[in-house]
Amino acid sequence: MPLDTRLPTRQNPESNKLTLQADLSTPPVWARRLGYAGLLPFVGLAIATCYFQDGLRLQWAYALLTYAATIASFLGAIHWGLAMRAQQVREPAIAVWLWGVIPCLLAWVALLIPFGAGLWSLAVLLWACYGVDSRAYPRLGVQEWLSMRLVLTQVASACCAIGAMAV
Repeated sequence: MPLDTRLPTRQNPESNKLTLQADLSTPPVWARRLGYAGLLPFVGLAIATCYFQDGLRLQWAYALLTYAATIASFLGAIHWGLAMRAQQVREPAIAVWLWGVIPCLLAWVALLIPFGAGLWSLAVLLWACYGVDSRAYPRLGVQEWLSMRLVLTQVASACCAIGAMAV
């Protein structure tokens, strides 16, 4: 059975534009599967930083660092998506838009510092993202995602810490 990737749409009579009508209040099964699958690089790279010798260890640590930075940027971008969705109903606070870029900027800085410090920074940043999300998601109507986000944050930040200790 092929996977239907189309999102339901409806015609907006006021603007004559199509708008998404997807219920995003709870994570669909595919979102959960993809979210948890996204932990595989964290776990694999953290293990690799512990078991390989110097040159390869640094290569795996760099891979872990860049993957974690990418994920932190993604977590910020979610806020932009939610803000765009909320804007159809009401004007979201500037803080939602602002927070959307902060993880990306902090992750970029983490890429510029030594690997160990960068990985520690990203472990903390992932928790900061969760902290902001735990306050923002209920206001944006997606609080049901927080239980999954907690598990993802715990594993991803632990893997960053393991990588930081290995280098």
